[in-house]
Amino acid sequence: MTKFSPLSEFQTPEDGRYQLAPFRFSPLDDERYVITNQAGEYSVQPRSVVAALVRHELKPSDSAYSRLRSKHFLFDSSSTIGPVMLATKVRTKAMRLANFTALHIMVMSLRCEHSCPYCQVSRQSEDRSAFDMTEETAGKALGLIFQSPSPAIKIEFQGGEPLLNFDLIRFVVAKAESINEVEKRSLQFVITTNLAVITDEILEYCKEHDILISTSLDGPAKLHNANRPRPGKNSYELAIEGIRRARAALGHERVSALMTTTKASLGMGREIIDEYVRMQFPGIFLRPLSPYGFAVKTKWYASYDTESWVDFYFDGLEYIIELNRRGTPFIEFYASTILTKMLTPFEPGYVDLMSPAGIGISAVVYNYDGDVYASDEARMLAEMGDKSFRLGNVHRNTYAEIFTSEALLDPLEQSFAGSAPMCSECAFEPFCGSEPVFHKATQDDFVGLKTRSSFCYRNMAIFKRLIGLMEEDPSIRELFMGWTR
Repeated sequence: MTKFSPLSEFQTPEDGRYQLAPFRFSPLDDERYVITNQAGEYSVQPRSVVAALVRHELKPSDSAYSRLRSKHFLFDSSSTIGPVMLATKVRTKAMRLANFTALHIMVMSLRCEHSCPYCQVSRQSEDRSAFDMTEETAGKALGLIFQSPSPAIKIEFQGGEPLLNFDLIRFVVAKAESINEVEKRSLQFVITTNLAVITDEILEYCKEHDILISTSLDGPAKLHNANRPRPGKNSYELAIEGIRRARAALGHERVSALMTTTKASLGMGREIIDEYVRMQFPGIFLRPLSPYGFAVKTKWYASYDTESWVDFYFDGLEYIIELNRRGTPFIEFYASTILTKMLTPFEPGYVDLMSPAGIGISAVVYNYDGDVYASDEARMLAEMGDKSFRLGNVHRNTYAEIFTSEALLDPLEQSFAGSAPMCSECAFEPFCGSEPVFHKATQDDFVGLKTRSSFCYRNMAIFKRLIGLMEEDPSIRELFMGWTR
């Protein structure tokens, strides 16, 4: 259920009554509602308070009145700068849009010596010339990258296994650094690698050029090796050794890791978290499988349902809270992203949780063959034969043609959560995203029917749990404040 007030009501009332700013409200449980305004401020109130607020029957003497006024849900004669503060918060949330694309993913190669059955990329292991990016393509991509207005440029090298085309990484880094001598952007490089083929020479180069390393760690040895098979059956051993070597060469904080939840992971949440704690990572992103690539072809994506993953996530979150209470600082990074949206005026820019959608705006992908895609997931969807989010090609299209193409503008417009059915009425919309790629993959529609959307179900459950935990225990709210970034 939703309540919107016309913008004319931002005028300060003169008759002593309060006026309402636009807001939405949705049930948190049987007795309480979550209400949110345009800036993403939220408040949890009993049904009776929400009813009185909507009817303009709330009294200044009521305990909720001052709290709702301080969060800009209502304005009265004392709210002289309230509307201006609300507008400033809304503008702060939207500032990232003006900078446009900061993350530029370059696919160095589709080749990989791992054969992970949940691989979302549809990796290849054959002809080098067919699946490696060339210097010509990389140079064209860099020409587009530096046309982005963003003051910060992050270039992330992905695959397959990008280190199998390390000479091209050297080429891109050297050329980008040369261009940046004139551009003067904040320039950063990341290599996403399984670490199996990393060498001292590669690590020395990464140190010289301040390159970050991102790898995969699915949990303890037995689970990781089962999830990520390779010749020698030693993926875990190589990953752990690679993490240690990379930390020694680059610094502990320069190496990060991601896990993917498979069916085998569901009963091992706490063991997976313990592995990350043992390896001295600051936190973990409890990440579900995505409906792309081999994860669909091998039926691994369908091996568990959304409810099972949510139970896994909540058990992991509960354990992480316990660890913090026992004196072990540790973060769940998906919750951290959501909490930043809930508790601060800032937008973290995570692609999946943006509206307008983060595709093209927050990230863009330059594939090995020069095709440009609106996101990493869009590139994965294309490998399955659906090129709905192909924006153009670096050899044939200009920057303007790529970023004003209907392949980007149409899904952005259609999926905008502020006007999408059900999303527009949902109090949790300020914390969520539209994710047109996911809904195209699962429902063949940019918007998707939200009652059938596992994306919607998953996020709604997490939003409610995070707010519920903070409402029930002030110490958890204090802990969660420390997770914001």
